[in-house]
Amino acid sequence: MMYSMVRKPLVLALFSLAFLQSKAQHAPLQPYAPSPAEVANSYQLSNKLDTTLRNIPTNNDITPFWKKDGTAFWYRKNLPNRTWEYYYVETASGKRQLAFDSEKLAKSLEETTGKKQNAVKLQFSELYFADGNTAKIKLQGKWYGVNLSNYSITDLTDTNIYQYNAKRPLQQKRSRWQRNRFVRKSPDGKYEATIRGGNLFVTDKATNTEIQLSTDGTEAKPYGDYVWVPDGKNIIAYKTDPKEIKKVHYVLSSVPGTTRGELKSREYAQPGDDFTSYQPYIFNITAKTAVKVDADPIDFFGPPELHWRNNDSRYYTYEKVDRGHQRFRVIEVDVQTGKTRNIIDEKTNTFIYESRIYTRYLPKTNEMLWTSEQDGWQHLYLVNTLTGKQAKITSGNWVVRDIDSVDVAKRQVWFKASGMNKDEDPYFIHYYRIGFDGKGLVNLTPEKGNHSLSFSPDRKYYIDTYSQVNVPPVSELRLTSNTRKVTELEHGTADTYLATGVKLPEVFVAKARDGVTDIWGVVCLPSKMEPNKTYPIIENIYAGPQDSFVPKNFLPASEMQSMAELGFIVVQIDGMGTANRSKAFHDVCWKNLADAGLPDRILWMKAMALKYPNADISRVGVYGTSAGGQNSTGALLFHPEFYKAAVSACGCHDNRIDKQWWNEQWMGYPVGPHYGEQSNITNAAKLQGNLFLIVGEADENVPPESTYRLADALIKANKDFDILSIPGMGHSDGGTYGRRRKRDFFVKHLLNAEPPNPNILVTK
Repeated sequence: MMYSMVRKPLVLALFSLAFLQSKAQHAPLQPYAPSPAEVANSYQLSNKLDTTLRNIPTNNDITPFWKKDGTAFWYRKNLPNRTWEYYYVETASGKRQLAFDSEKLAKSLEETTGKKQNAVKLQFSELYFADGNTAKIKLQGKWYGVNLSNYSITDLTDTNIYQYNAKRPLQQKRSRWQRNRFVRKSPDGKYEATIRGGNLFVTDKATNTEIQLSTDGTEAKPYGDYVWVPDGKNIIAYKTDPKEIKKVHYVLSSVPGTTRGELKSREYAQPGDDFTSYQPYIFNITAKTAVKVDADPIDFFGPPELHWRNNDSRYYTYEKVDRGHQRFRVIEVDVQTGKTRNIIDEKTNTFIYESRIYTRYLPKTNEMLWTSEQDGWQHLYLVNTLTGKQAKITSGNWVVRDIDSVDVAKRQVWFKASGMNKDEDPYFIHYYRIGFDGKGLVNLTPEKGNHSLSFSPDRKYYIDTYSQVNVPPVSELRLTSNTRKVTELEHGTADTYLATGVKLPEVFVAKARDGVTDIWGVVCLPSKMEPNKTYPIIENIYAGPQDSFVPKNFLPASEMQSMAELGFIVVQIDGMGTANRSKAFHDVCWKNLADAGLPDRILWMKAMALKYPNADISRVGVYGTSAGGQNSTGALLFHPEFYKAAVSACGCHDNRIDKQWWNEQWMGYPVGPHYGEQSNITNAAKLQGNLFLIVGEADENVPPESTYRLADALIKANKDFDILSIPGMGHSDGGTYGRRRKRDFFVKHLLNAEPPNPNILVTK
């Protein structure tokens, strides 16, 4: 009896506890609604955590300084609290050791210079390890020699050191639109060219007689640029039809020492503006004849770089992109006749991303290397310049991202690519080499992650650093011939970061609007997220089609994480219309910048909210700068059912106002009704959510009037919005002040809380 009397209350208590726990688990989550004191505290903790995280070194990349013979290199390793130390590595053995005793070196430098030295912050403008146990250093403008056996220091007069930038590609890229150098003298030195009165003249240096080659040039339409044929017998000159580049203006309102605003003006071509055109002619010096090249004038970019056949002055090629970016040609010209033929003639119904095209001419073999998206993915081709026949070097559903170098002797291309490895993020960059025949593909970076690679001067060795957004970096020294790892240089850990309480970014993948394509993004969560609360979502947006933007390297500290600490779930996404995926993925942006991948982003966030139940899909904000400024305002205008608040800095709110070369690449030419139809200014009356505009009055990237015209349209539509114009600031998110105001705006409109008032002096 006694047992049952005791047992019954216990059973009831356990049942009640289980019931309450079950009810709590199934109870609806409550929105995070901080009090003013909690908000003020979260600002303090966010700033403190941000400072702490930024004082922890990531070593996401190391910069090696190589000895000339490639037998060794040194690098600087970052340590906590913005200190560092130096390491010396012997390549053959992989032996890694401290380059010197920092305490002893600092003491010797103090005795020599009479100035205090910090052993954990030794900073040299130059450092080189010479033969033997010696080093050369340059400190505060003076050179010293250091004996590393006893740390004695001597003044140096011999300051020659080997300079090699391991971060630069072996073969530097020139802009395809870079002009030939203006050389007056002919290659054989017999003639000298000049332009006078709009016409072309050459002077015979032997007889000092002048020959007038053109007569139809005028001051209004002169012959301008010219280039000599290699044998000096002909000269290519361009008759120009000049068009004035129109100007944009802004006023500096707050120049110190003045009482008036200062007007600034500059040339700035906008979509649809006229371009100067260039018609090429071939002038023969001896015959004094002129032949018009059988090709349309070059009306987009200037006179192009010319490429000559090997030891042949009869044929040259040049590249031409038609305005509107829908046709790319490599055109060969016969100097004797002016006749032309197309070696490459690529056309598309959407756009050709001309700044991603790679060309490399191989005149000795009458070949060229070329990248194209003609099969739906960016790949390498080998082109016979005599026949125009193309052979694929690379193929598959992945993207050639860039060319590092070309080994003509071995007939190999060294390149960067992404998307080849099916089990990882398709944006991760890996490095490869492959033969011109498409055989012998070698992956130089086999480990999973996003890679950055640099070579020794002789390319016998390379350093590979790789990481993921939530996986710390690893740096390895490898042998180029077989990719064998010689030694591990650095291996980061997340322990120090996690000890602060921060949550590392998480990767999330969801399907695009087509239900098939994967959309990749990252999620930053508050470190003190309460399991029974929901938090607004803020998207960091930049949908510029020129690239992809979601971070791929280790990222424990960022503005996104700092904002998350205030009580938000902050995300970044690469939607359709951005680059580095398939041509079809990219084509979504064509004449369609207002789309900004927003349908994909919305689906991604809805899917993300199913995985993260603390994400409040009913409270979504968005912020961005430049194209991101356009995108964030567009999110409110075109998707008000989803986005509720936006902060837009320096936005290109109307693509007719922004720079010509960028906007015509994606919106096309001529400028049609779609430009206006997609303008934020045209659609300003659709605003429903809360909008905060930021603009720098001295913005020379996107004219400030883009934002001011949007403000004007909003006012005329009787819409409420906030605007911040920052005196003297250029193209920016608003700097420290603008970023603080951005946070305050989201706290007010998404958390329905009052941010700390900086105008109130807090005393203790």
